Parts: sequence; C-alpha cells; structure tokens
Amino acid sequence: MSFLALPLLLAFLTPATAVSSSTLLLARSHSMTPNAGAPLTAWAAAVAAQSAADTARITSMLTVITPAPTLSKSKPKPQNPKGKANPAVPIAPGRQILSIPNYVARAGLGTPPQPLLVAIDPSNDAAWVPCSACAGCVVPASSASFSPTQSSTYRTVPCGSPQCALVPSTPSCPAGVGSSCGFNLTYAASAFQAVLGQDSLSLDSNVVSSYTFGCLRVVTGNSVPLQGLIGFGRGPLSFLSQTKNTYGSVFSYCLPNYRSSNFSGSLKLGPIGQPKRIKTTPLLTNPHRPSLYYVNMVGIRVGSKAVQIPQSALAFDPDTGSGTIVDAGTMFTRLAPPVYAAVRDAFRARVRAPVAAPLGGFDTCYNVSVSVPTVTFVFAGGVAVTLPEENVMIHSSSGGVECLAMAAAPAAGVNAALNVLASMQQQNHRVLFDVANGRVGFSRELCTV
Repeated sequence: MSFLALPLLLAFLTPATAVSSSTLLLARSHSMTPNAGAPLTAWAAAVAAQSAADTARITSMLTVITPAPTLSKSKPKPQNPKGKANPAVPIAPGRQILSIPNYVARAGLGTPPQPLLVAIDPSNDAAWVPCSACAGCVVPASSASFSPTQSSTYRTVPCGSPQCALVPSTPSCPAGVGSSCGFNLTYAASAFQAVLGQDSLSLDSNVVSSYTFGCLRVVTGNSVPLQGLIGFGRGPLSFLSQTKNTYGSVFSYCLPNYRSSNFSGSLKLGPIGQPKRIKTTPLLTNPHRPSLYYVNMVGIRVGSKAVQIPQSALAFDPDTGSGTIVDAGTMFTRLAPPVYAAVRDAFRARVRAPVAAPLGGFDTCYNVSVSVPTVTFVFAGGVAVTLPEENVMIHSSSGGVECLAMAAAPAAGVNAALNVLASMQQQNHRVLFDVANGRVGFSRELCTV
C-alpha cells in the first residue's frame, strides 16, 4: 500500500460554537477580501473543499491494486509481562492545530526525544516526518521538524536491507548496497524525496526503539502533510507491523468531536485495556489492498426502519475493491451511489420537511428546524452501530442550515462501489482494530471535552 493522498484543506477549519452537531467554519486567508462572502457561503466552500479532499483520498486508497510484501504471517505475541494496559495516547482533531482533517497525537522522536505532532492514519502503511534542511518543507508553527544530527540513536537504513525492500516505491540506491536507502514518491499533486531512517519513537510513554520511517529531504507542491504521519494500516512498514511483538497487532481509538480543541480522545495500544463488552464484526482482507480495514456491512436503518438496499451494493469483492472500509482520514462517510440514494430517500421521507438547495457538496439540507432520526449501520455478526444527531448532521457556521453529513461515492471508476465509514460518523465511539484475532469492534464512548 502506498502513501495515501491526504490533500490539505486550502480553507482553514476553525472551532465552532456550541451546537448539537459538528459545525464547520472557514477562516478567511490573507488573500481574501474583507467581505469575501457571507458565513454561509464560506461554510459551503469549506465543506466543498473537504469533500473534494475526501474524494481524492478515497481514489488514492484504491489506486494501488497489487499485494504488498509482508514480513511475517505468524500470529503476534505481545510482550507485557506485568499484564498492565499500556498508557493511552491522547489525540485531538487536527483541524484547529494544523488545519488538516486528520486526528493528531504528540510524539517524540530520537534521543533525547524531539517533540512532534503526527497524524494518525489507519489506512496508511508507513511513516514520515519533516527533517531539518528539508528543501520545500513548510513545517507548521505548532509542530516542528526532526534533526537527525541531534539524536544519538538515529541511523539511516542501508540499501540491501529488508526494510529498504519494503519502501512504497523502488528504492533509490545509486551508490549500491550499504549506502543510505532513499526513495521518491508522488503524493497527490506533490512529490517528495526521503531517506529511510530508524530511531526511537515515543507516543506518550509508549516507546518503540528502532522505528523505521521516512525522513523528508525534498518536497515539491503543497499536498504533503508536513507535520508528519504515522500509518496504522496492515502493511509491513506500518506501526502495527513494526510493533506486533509489543502490542500484538491491536489498537483502538476514540475520536472527539471536530469542534473540540482538546487532546481528549485516546489511542489505546495492545490487547490489555480494551473494552471487554465491545461488539465485534469480522475483519476482512482484500489481497489487492491489504492495508485497508474491510468489514461486512449488511444493512442500514434510518430510525427503526431498514433501508431497502441491493445487497450487491454492499457485498465485499476483493477483485473489484467493493465493500465497506473503516477509515479515520476521510471526514464524511461516502456510500456507493445506490446505497446513498436509498439512505438519502429514506432520511428525507422520515424528516418530512422541505429540502433546501444543496450546499458544500451535500444534497440533503434543511433551513428549518427538523427532528433528526438516528442512522444505524448493521454489520455481520449482529453488530449494530446507531448514530445520534451529532454523527449524522453538520450545521452551517451561522446555524441556519443543517445537512446530512454523508455523500455518494464517485459514480464511476474503481472506487464507485466502495463504502467508507469516515471519522465524523465514528466520533465519540471506541473503534477497535484487533488484527490478531480478525475483528473490528464498536462501542459508544464520550471522549469530547
């Protein structure tokens, strides 16, 4: 699995006022005139920008269709002799801190640890950080770059090593075996050059020695999330794979509401300390896209009524990529066109209010107060995840318009039949990824402060 396209929003998403659902605002950039549009227009522009970013991300997730190499297929045995849960890693919405849609965590890299903010991405395999002297790296003021020379434990990964063979593109080794392993990569509308390195990585007090990551050296374009990123996918260079003997290929997160400004969410590592009563559904594997977390969604309810959906639109097919994935880097849930059409129509019928003009890429909006029904995703194994209003609707910055926060996937192409359960629909839920036992779990958990 390659590095995934996570285009940064050109519009900065600022914290919202207290409303019952997520609210998105747009802070005007210096290039905009003082009266550049009413708040509603600005809100619609911000949501449209994020919708376009979601589309690009989903497209990139399905671009690579060849199996990734694996280091080992043995079942991990986590090392935790004291039987205690690992410290939870605080996470926060990145939109206020770095103007990105991802959730971020505080990390330390090197010896002594150099503080960084990193995006947590469950659909990405690898990690990268901006390194000092990087040409084209514009590191956000709230983050920092990594200086390898200031770390006593940093070392480059040599060409010819097993790790070098796992980079997401052909390794660059002009000096031959033993020289530093480099690689070039195109990322959305950008490209970068990086050197593969290893150093001590800490997430809160969870320390991983000799963690392999890309050290950015040259960046062109503005699509690369320059604050750094850690991939929690299932590929050989992901956090999950590199730490499987420590955390047993198990993690979970609770995502706070996007309007939160606190690190009130949490990332839990390892099997100990995970919810015991969480309901789980089987984790599916797509051999062509082995990093993604596929699950079998078998139905959707609006209110208490099941939506009539063709089962073919929900079916998992590894050859075509169709099915349902859980992803925290996409902001708004995307459903295959026939699935979305059925859910939208059932939602409108239940609300029974005039539908306003589409805004920001959403076609089911209201400019009057409405009673919002729950939406329930039903998965194999009898697992039902019921979403309250905060996971279903978004409100304009002025509070005058609210829209169903879901959209149709592209009508054509490789990702037309893919359903993506995105971060807004996951917020204030504990989502468990237990790769070792082949399951994904969901439980309601309030983590917004």
